[in-house]
Amino acid sequence: MLSAATMTGANATPSPREEEWWFGTWDIQKKVWPITKGRGVTVALIDTGVNATLPDLRGAVLPGTNIIGPKGNGLVDYDKKFGHGTAMAALIAGQGTGVGMVGIAPEAKVLSIHSGVEDLAPAIDYAIERGADVINVSQGLASPPAAGGCGTDLQRAISRAIRKNIILTAAAGNDASIGVMNAEPALCPGFMAVGGVDYRFDPWVDSQPAPYVAVAAPGVRVGSIGKNGAFIPNLEGTSGASALTAGVAALVRSKYPDMPAREVVQRIIGTARDVGTPGRDDKTGYGLIRPYHALVDRVPQDAPNPVFAALDRIAKPPVEGSRQPSNGRSGHRLPQTARTGTRSAIILISIGVGIVAILTAVAIYASIRRINRRRMIS
Repeated sequence: MLSAATMTGANATPSPREEEWWFGTWDIQKKVWPITKGRGVTVALIDTGVNATLPDLRGAVLPGTNIIGPKGNGLVDYDKKFGHGTAMAALIAGQGTGVGMVGIAPEAKVLSIHSGVEDLAPAIDYAIERGADVINVSQGLASPPAAGGCGTDLQRAISRAIRKNIILTAAAGNDASIGVMNAEPALCPGFMAVGGVDYRFDPWVDSQPAPYVAVAAPGVRVGSIGKNGAFIPNLEGTSGASALTAGVAALVRSKYPDMPAREVVQRIIGTARDVGTPGRDDKTGYGLIRPYHALVDRVPQDAPNPVFAALDRIAKPPVEGSRQPSNGRSGHRLPQTARTGTRSAIILISIGVGIVAILTAVAIYASIRRINRRRMIS
């Protein structure tokens, strides 16, 4: 481990631990930090809460709230395993003054919101009210593609955040071994879904592939501190990848405080390095994010921006004659009967059987497959 007394750059930020290999990959100390360390940016972390009393996080975490559980300010980590929220906060804004855990945006602030996926809408609204610039959700709920898309209440909360110029990042999920699955909120239009890669830039084997994955970030051997303050090496998962991406978004927003969220996301995606299968792929999206290039490169106006392209599609008025769901999960369409002619009993029975089959499948998957907040990086 490098000594916490070893200082680099402006404002004497301690050097990261040797295990934080992404600092070298991204040349954070030599190229990124001379430009920005995230000052003036607040990253809302919707997770298990954060132990803000740890030396490595002292002064970096803002009091938030508990959306679930007992009343509180989000400054207690309720993860029963090791402290998921604390680990994510340290990846973003660790101060390096305890065991030497340094975040990639050490001058940013983390707003801690204790919430699960089922309560994301009010958690996002709270982040909006508190003036967050970035929202990160390193957790997810798995469902089969047949279950449809993002819940209506959640999608509306996301749209409110976008209107307030907030950048949203989410973990793509860790269940590649079970085949094609969706992960909410990563699938929701407006979220930048993040896959994981290792130190060789190879896609992490368990990173959940999906057509909505936008980019990738380090997700293998990504150590951090737990809620007891001890450094935990060799964690893996898309949780850490998402948190690091939120930190990169904080760096870009710090340098360009007036840049619309749409352009910030486009810069991050448009400057990514292609990895894995040539071209865009479902595991790594457009590739490994590169903070320095996101800060300084010229990004064409027509560069890919699938995150906002998806938002634009759902924002368009419905086609005349089509039926949109009024509640539940947007994108989940019930079978349509013919628009003309008599609806026969056979058609109605077939529809009923199909609906029952779909609902049964959804219930089974929802009950046995969860990407919970602890599994994401464990």
